[in-house]
Amino acid sequence: MSAPPIVHGGGIAAAAARFGGRPEDWLDLSTGINPNPVAVPEIDAAAWHRLPDRHRQDAARAAAARYYRTPHVLPLPVPGTQSVIQLLPRLAPAGRRAAVLSPTYGEYARVLGNAGIAVDRVDGLDAVTDAHGLVVVVNPNNPDGRFFPRETLLDLHRRVEASGGLLLVDEAFGDMRPDDCIAPLAGDDRPGLLVFRSFGKFFGLAGLRLGFVAGPSAVLETLADGLGPWAVSGPALTIATTLMTSDTAPIRHAIQQRKAALDRVLAEAGLVSAGGTGLFSLVEHASAKDLHEHLCRHHILVRPFDYHARWLRFGLTPDEASDTRLAAALRDFAG
Repeated sequence: MSAPPIVHGGGIAAAAARFGGRPEDWLDLSTGINPNPVAVPEIDAAAWHRLPDRHRQDAARAAAARYYRTPHVLPLPVPGTQSVIQLLPRLAPAGRRAAVLSPTYGEYARVLGNAGIAVDRVDGLDAVTDAHGLVVVVNPNNPDGRFFPRETLLDLHRRVEASGGLLLVDEAFGDMRPDDCIAPLAGDDRPGLLVFRSFGKFFGLAGLRLGFVAGPSAVLETLADGLGPWAVSGPALTIATTLMTSDTAPIRHAIQQRKAALDRVLAEAGLVSAGGTGLFSLVEHASAKDLHEHLCRHHILVRPFDYHARWLRFGLTPDEASDTRLAAALRDFAG
């Protein structure tokens, strides 16, 4: 039997249908996305008119190589990293188990399990054994922000590769700490290492559905074959090429300011931090379910977790007015 679909962040329409209000009037803090999307650059008419030609993909891959600092590989553009999570069963060594460092983004275990692969949700790297042909580590982790230094992951990669396995490191939230990412080490000289990167979270353009994969060329060719031709649109490739070659320091600075503002609001409300990344904060609360529904009644959506009843994830607020709105709702709950 297939595992049921996972309830992710977002879902404003469903929340509004239950708690009232227009979806556009809700404050959506349920996702880990930059709340202030960058300005979309000008897109030439041919990008809309024609199928995405090779030169657009080549330009986007070259821009991604500079942005992700991957001298040994031109990252493969994909229509969102979820698209290649769906293809992971093609990469898993036959007859071997998979290890997913957990708790984490739930689609990994779900997709692999639905493909008939035995999945172990492990809570530490020491639990990875030679029985595991595919190992998944989200770093920084969603939702608790757990982070492993590059050297720790390289040690893990050496163990996994020695047994003929594949280590996948998901760096969807890595843009806020580029110096610590392992993507620059991916390439043909490190078989058995695959890295997923998200484009939409940092730039605030999740609706573009764009991601990149760095790794051995043979693995990238397998993924490209699985996605089929023209998987990424011409406009998406054009936007990525422009933004990834621009100065992103102001974006990073603005996100840091929004993160600091969110954490101040949460601290002033007495909420206990359980981790997070530069794009979200995780709190632990004895009455997390009640707090979640209270915020929904104020038309503020945060992310609960069915596997941890005391956790709530708060995405970044977009501005000071939203800080004030969230703070008032939290005070009302405490009162």
